[in-house]
Amino acid sequence: MAIIITDECINCGACEPECPNTAIYEGADDWKYSEGTSLEGAVKLPNGDQIDADEVQEPVSDEYYFIVPDKCTECKGFHEEPQCAAVCPVDCCVPDDNHVETEEELLVKQQLLHN
Repeated sequence: MAIIITDECINCGACEPECPNTAIYEGADDWKYSEGTSLEGAVKLPNGDQIDADEVQEPVSDEYYFIVPDKCTECKGFHEEPQCAAVCPVDCCVPDDNHVETEEELLVKQQLLHN
């Protein structure tokens, strides 16, 4: 499953540079699927969604740092544990029950993001 940043976030920014998928953004920041990945142009995500990797996307949160679920692999393929959770001083990076994925699914996503 993806990781989510809860509203307990203190906006310290410790998590953002730790993400190997560039899936973490500061609150109110626009983002793109292509940022920090090998994705470009029209892409079909593992969940079946068709996206334009270069299109600017709306922020998930306007108030605090957020994680883009489609880019989060829980650091599978890079680290033993989610790095955002490992460095968060207030433990607000937690599993997202709304985006449950198996380890295999996360590794497929990691390969898509970094082929």
